Order: sequence, then C-alpha cells, then structure tokens
Amino acid sequence: MKKKMLSFVLAGAAALATHAQTNPAITSWVLNSNGATGYNCSGCTPAVNGTILTDIESVYYTATDAYITTSGVPSYNIGPWKANPNVATDQNKVWKITLNPTKNNGTLTNTPLGNMGVWSNGVGAYNPKDGFAWVNGAFAGGQANATSKVRNAYFYEAISFDACLGHADAKGSYHNHVNPKCLYDATASTKHSPIIGYALDGFPIYGAYGYTNTNGTGAIKRMISSYVLPTPTRTDPSVVQVVAGGLLDDYVYTAGSGDLDEHNGRVCITPEYPNGTYAYFVTIEADGTPVYPYVLGPTYYGTVAAGVTAGTATIPGNAVKYVPTITSTIEVETTYSIFTISPNPAVDNKIEFDLSDNSKQLNVSVIDYQGRVLINRVFAAGGYSNRISIDAPYLNSGIYWLSVEYKGKKEVRKVVLKND
Repeated sequence: MKKKMLSFVLAGAAALATHAQTNPAITSWVLNSNGATGYNCSGCTPAVNGTILTDIESVYYTATDAYITTSGVPSYNIGPWKANPNVATDQNKVWKITLNPTKNNGTLTNTPLGNMGVWSNGVGAYNPKDGFAWVNGAFAGGQANATSKVRNAYFYEAISFDACLGHADAKGSYHNHVNPKCLYDATASTKHSPIIGYALDGFPIYGAYGYTNTNGTGAIKRMISSYVLPTPTRTDPSVVQVVAGGLLDDYVYTAGSGDLDEHNGRVCITPEYPNGTYAYFVTIEADGTPVYPYVLGPTYYGTVAAGVTAGTATIPGNAVKYVPTITSTIEVETTYSIFTISPNPAVDNKIEFDLSDNSKQLNVSVIDYQGRVLINRVFAAGGYSNRISIDAPYLNSGIYWLSVEYKGKKEVRKVVLKND
C-alpha cells in the first residue's frame, strides 16, 4: 500500500512540475536570481542607493494558484518623482494569482483604488483613479469607492511620474497607473508584446502590441482603446473646474471604435496562450503617450477571489517552488562567428556588438533566462553600420542571451548587462 501511495505522490509531483513549465502565470515573472537590490535614484538629492531586494523574490505554485513574493521595488532605477515627498519602501507582498481564471458571472467587479494587478517585476499596477471625486460642488479626497466624477490620476499626477512613468504613494508603494515603460520595450512595434503582468482576476496583461486578428493571424498592430472623448467633451458640465479628460467619466466606451472591450482586453490567441485566453493590453499612442483606460477598464473581465487584493496571501505547505531553467527553444550555436559582443558585461544601458559587414538583413533579439523575447530588432540590408548598439535602459541587470540571425545563420551568445 505504501509503495502504491508513493507512486501516486510522485505522479502528482511530476504533473505539477509539468504544469509549472506550461502555465505562463507561473513562468512569466521577472525573478531576482542574484540578490539584486534597489531602489536606486541617481537623480535624487542626495542620491539614493537602495538595499531592498528587487523584482520577484520567489514563485510558488499549487495545482490551482501561483504565489508571488515581492518587495514591490524594481531593479531598474526609479525616481525622482517631482512634487511628491513619498519614498519607495519594501511592501513585503505575497500575491495569489489563480491559474484557472474565469469570466465574471454577470456581476462586474470594479477595479479598486490602488492595486488592480501586479506587473511581472512585482511593482503595483494601479487603476486610473487618484482618490479624489467631485462631491457637493468641490473635490474631496478619500473617495476610494466613488464611481462617478472621479479624477484621472494620469491627468492630475503625471507631473510627479518619474522617467519610468511611476511614483510612490504615501504608504511607500511604488506603482504605475499607466504603461510601465521601463519594464519592457514598448517601442517594439513589429513583435507581439510580452506578458508584463497579471490582473487580480488571474488574466494576463500584455504590452501595447498584439496580432491584428483575435485568432492569432495578421500583422502586429498597436491595440486601440474603445474609450473616446465625445463632443461635447464633458459628460457632466456642472464640474466646470476640470478640462475634458480630467474625469474618468469623460471617457465613453464605444463598442467597435477600437480593438478592445470595456475592460480594455479581448479574447484572443497570444504567443503564450496558443489556445486562446482573455488578455488585457496597455494602451498608448504611437509616440508612447498613455491612452485611457491605460491598463484595465473600470471593471474586471473575470472574477476576483476574496482576499486577493491585499497581497497578504499565505503560501500553503503543499506549494512547490518554481525554479526556472533556460527554455529549450534557445539553441546556442558556436560553430559560426557572426558577431562579437564588446564590452561584455555590457555597460551604459547598451548591448553592443560587431559584424564583419552589413550586406544582408539582420535580426537581433535579446532573450531572458526564461526564454522571453524582450527586445526584437530588424535591420535592413545596408542600413546599419558594422557596430550595432541596442539600447536597453528598461532591462534589469543580469544575464541574457543575444540572438543574431544573419545570412541564414543564427548564433546565440550570453551577455551580462550591468545597468546603473
């Protein structure tokens, strides 16, 4: 009997391990593999050299949920945030993300003031509210539950955003209300954006670009919000002190005007979900300017389990720790000598390498140890110099793979990035 029971346990453990390798809600997090610390603020007076562990410290999982532990501080430099006296502190969060998200049952849940999701590096993904609403002829703070005449955080608080479009709140939580531009390459318009986080209902949040068609076909395009500012551009003319767009109510969901639904997502095929999923997309203009509703719409598409929003989950005793290994799709080829990386470790937020000539099209990708393509560049034949420089200010310090395809050959080499 004991032998039979052991075989069941081993089979269960093997099935759980296989689940970890295939479920993006377990594998898509930016893990801190070398004890990196932050927050670092070279622009602060005086400069700040942080000692807080960054990104995702660990990922545990069961058959039903992933547990994400994080300080909420990224490993890239953040700050300063003007007109904002707050500092970023260790948030000591454990987020519980369901591995089996479900569509709402018809009862919609409003996204809360504060965390409505978690970026893939553990930073908070906040909704568009700033906590003020128009009450009795004036703006009043502390309106966490207000659903009308609510101020737009991007409109009122953008002055305090740092270069990564984030800032800290009074509780020390560093967060983004809009596209987290330092987390991924938001300018990579020719490749499907990566998963950059998860909403608290368990559905993935992607960057700004996806397939034209929901069935995974068509050219890559920037996802367009279906919220518009109508004309006249004030839904409530009694709020005379605010320019149109200053209130969330000013934006009206107009089905069919964009690619996304009222939650700012759609059911579609993505690289990580070849069988389809519901997915949220951040929305931006072509020049990177954030577009309402920025990340999620006013309500979740799915069901949010009780207690998830607090980030105070307890990792159960039967949870398994996720330990990533380099994906099998990365094939390191050393028989060719297409390029030479120099310097390595790379410095000054740049990865640089040399080629012998520039007569053919060049495809360059930067891939992390979890197999995610973080940067993808295509250089036309004759349109580049023999010295290639890839700007990477949004990549965390660590080890990456540089993939170069040239003249029908592909070579992948390890590169160490040290960003200040």
